[in-house]
Amino acid sequence: MSLRRFLAALQARNLEFLRDHTALGWNLIMPVLIVMGFAFAFTTGQEELYKVGLYGDPEQNQSLDDFLKTRYVDFIPVDDLSKMIDKVDRHQIDLLLDLQDKRYWVNSTSPKGYLLEQLLFPYGLQRETLSGSEIRYVDWVIPGVLGMNIMFSALFGVGYVIVRYRKNGVLKRLRATPLSAFEFISAQIASRLLMIVAVTVLVYVGTDLLVDFRMVGSYWLLFLILILGALSMISVGLLVAARITSEEAANGLLNLMSWPMMLLSGVWFSLEGSHPFVQNLALALPLTHMVDAARVVMIEGAGFMDVASQLFILTLFTLCFVIIGSKTFRWE
Repeated sequence: MSLRRFLAALQARNLEFLRDHTALGWNLIMPVLIVMGFAFAFTTGQEELYKVGLYGDPEQNQSLDDFLKTRYVDFIPVDDLSKMIDKVDRHQIDLLLDLQDKRYWVNSTSPKGYLLEQLLFPYGLQRETLSGSEIRYVDWVIPGVLGMNIMFSALFGVGYVIVRYRKNGVLKRLRATPLSAFEFISAQIASRLLMIVAVTVLVYVGTDLLVDFRMVGSYWLLFLILILGALSMISVGLLVAARITSEEAANGLLNLMSWPMMLLSGVWFSLEGSHPFVQNLALALPLTHMVDAARVVMIEGAGFMDVASQLFILTLFTLCFVIIGSKTFRWE
């Protein structure tokens, strides 16, 4: 591999992106507008749906049947009591009910928890109080919005661009130069990674100044998640672009990949209480692991070992997709 040829291809791709002012502006402005919109639209406390965790068998507690039939309440079966107590503390669920020991947990600062507690008052259950600071919806959604922006930038910035090069004959002309396929692919990956990192950092800082969202964990660990997550998304785009010659086909395939990730990776809403098949399907998507890792670092202050499994899976995604994409890549 020639470093000189690699740097020349890298510089050419960077300049091409920077000169496309529309794409650059969209990458910067869109996530900021989304975050601001959710900050104002979903922090009023007026949502109708409540979430209550249930630990134990409801069939053995017929005295609570009336409460368990309450409308507009999503009752979620619970296996790990300690884990769900933490979610009550972080306002991810509104109340946790232990049907075995006749007790419940509620956050004293939660307005939804207060209303649910009034419904439980006649049943004489033991009250366990928590007092964690409130996590706004914008605090919860910001990792997903940034992850979604990374996903679209990586998939279309690599997959669509390389297909366009192939259709316009650019790759055919590059093949006549000393530039090897490995050097070209490496330059495309490095260029897109640099752009994603720069744009994401700018968006993060800008939205933090406007919204002041929650960040408890390590910035260095969050940066590592950004790098590995971006690489995994870029590798998916490379896999799509390896052989396709039609821009229309590439656009359709990229949308086919991006929309399920956007809907099933926990970008906009928690998958707590969803069907097990949906939760297992989400684990097969790289965006899920990137968003989950970033969210626990930002909201819970998780350390490296807490997100090690997500980091390993993102690395595995990257290696597998890059190897397959490189092996199947063609110039024409």
